[in-house]
Amino acid sequence: MPFTPYHFGPSGFIALTFRKWIDVPVFVLANVAVDIEVAVINFLNSGWPYHRFCHSLIGGIVIGIALGLIAYYFIPVFKWGMNLFRLPYQSGLKKLIISGILGAWTHTLIDATYHWDVRIFWPLNAKPLYNLLTKQHVKTDCLILWVLMIIPFIFAVREYYKNKTPKNTANQQ
Repeated sequence: MPFTPYHFGPSGFIALTFRKWIDVPVFVLANVAVDIEVAVINFLNSGWPYHRFCHSLIGGIVIGIALGLIAYYFIPVFKWGMNLFRLPYQSGLKKLIISGILGAWTHTLIDATYHWDVRIFWPLNAKPLYNLLTKQHVKTDCLILWVLMIIPFIFAVREYYKNKTPKNTANQQ
């Protein structure tokens, strides 16, 4: 993507839709973490292509595992943040690691259709997804998913309030 926030549409939509199996904060953070590589290469002005190891499936595994392990210690912070958005939150180490890997892979797959230098099967030079879609198509799809993200968000908020409402029992009258 030309600008990382485009990734929030697909990552938010996927994470909220599959929140039972995906840790929403880690999945979304993994989509941002992959682009730290781009920022570092740009800052160093090394002349290298911007998308290197982190923008590969192997790099996604490394990033996902590292992010999942680090995130484990921040579960209370994520729970607090999700509570601000009125989203239910429950997680564990396995869910965090899987979410980190899948989030990094989602970012990589989107970028592989957009950028000429993404080698998803690193160390191989194969670029099977590049130009599969036009750049405008990729941007439009990401923006559409930004809008569609509201649907799973509404369902998640409804679940949050449903779980917060005290249950009626037959004994209460």
